[in-house]
Amino acid sequence: MKILLITKRVPFPPNSGYPIVVYNTIKGLLQLGADITLFSLNPTKGRIDIEDIYDPIFEQIKYHTYDLDTDVNVWSAFFNIFTNESYNVSRYYNEDAARQLENLLRENVFDIIQFEGLFVVPYLDVVKANSNAKLIYRAHNIEFTLWERLSHSEKFLIRRKYLAFLAQRLKAYETDQINRFHHIFAISEPDRQSILMFGCEIPMSVFPVAIDLEKYKVDKTKTSFPTLFHLGAMDWRPNQEGLEWFLDDIWPDIEKLNKDLRFYIAGKNMQKHFFEYDSENLIVEGEVFDAVEFMNSKAIMIVPLISGTGMRVKIIEGMAMKKCIIATTTAAEGINCRHGHDILIADSADEFYRSILQCIINPKRWVEIGENARKTVENDHGVHLISSKMLKIYEELVSA
Repeated sequence: MKILLITKRVPFPPNSGYPIVVYNTIKGLLQLGADITLFSLNPTKGRIDIEDIYDPIFEQIKYHTYDLDTDVNVWSAFFNIFTNESYNVSRYYNEDAARQLENLLRENVFDIIQFEGLFVVPYLDVVKANSNAKLIYRAHNIEFTLWERLSHSEKFLIRRKYLAFLAQRLKAYETDQINRFHHIFAISEPDRQSILMFGCEIPMSVFPVAIDLEKYKVDKTKTSFPTLFHLGAMDWRPNQEGLEWFLDDIWPDIEKLNKDLRFYIAGKNMQKHFFEYDSENLIVEGEVFDAVEFMNSKAIMIVPLISGTGMRVKIIEGMAMKKCIIATTTAAEGINCRHGHDILIADSADEFYRSILQCIINPKRWVEIGENARKTVENDHGVHLISSKMLKIYEELVSA
């Protein structure tokens, strides 16, 4: 089975949500004997030097990358208003990148070509013109919903209207493209339902985030208590927005619960203003070298998202590390978890306060929830389980 994955960024190293999802897809399919080729855009922001990648998985694939500047430009954003294009998406299209992809398709025959997310869909016409492969779209998020939620929470009128405008353009683009593939992979059941509401008429399957469980080894002797932590990419606006809410409206009361309580904040691209919160009880770490080791060393994971779609990879990782996770309904969306069993759901300041207090007073409680969380991940998110189901769909499409 020859498979081409088209991605909006290089998924090495797998250090945040999107790269982890793509990386584990590659790893799982390689283990099943698939022949993988990767075509990745390599945006200026967060650019990966291919020569610096030292990973046995990377050595097993064929790869092609194109360096691309996707940064927001004020003038191009302004003039885009007078077109019918989505500015969010159009920034990822480049004629030279399209020609490079075209050459790749002319020189190789693929059975499956998988578009990893909406931002590489602008290359769909090039693929259709140069390949007879079966085409799959994997929706990592319902992108326009994210921007809609951001617009609803924005207080500045002009910015709110512009975010709503971007959401409208994104929605039009997503709905126009959705039936141009042979199959769609949604990352959660709520996302599948949303895609159906777009008028989707092609087959669709749900494939949740897959992780390699061997990577997540728990050593409770290294876990300090009482500790809270938040871990996520801090250049993603929903993470910033949710953490700001927690720090401003919830943390001041939580801090008084126990003089020994510590709250650790970590994540790549930590925004400068978060360091202003740093204190004796609140430690802002920035990017950590080993996310798994960081999670292992802390007890209770806080995920206060109030916007965003898709499935939170960091929650899945936290569950794999037997963490007691206290998260909003939005953060836990799409994950097969139950409040009070393998996660604690909190949507208000009072609910966060009571959940954290419960864990501090009764440590056995957070340990039990963490044990159940690991079992949930083992049942639903093992990389071999998900890759096997994915390969079966590929085989059915090719043989049809």
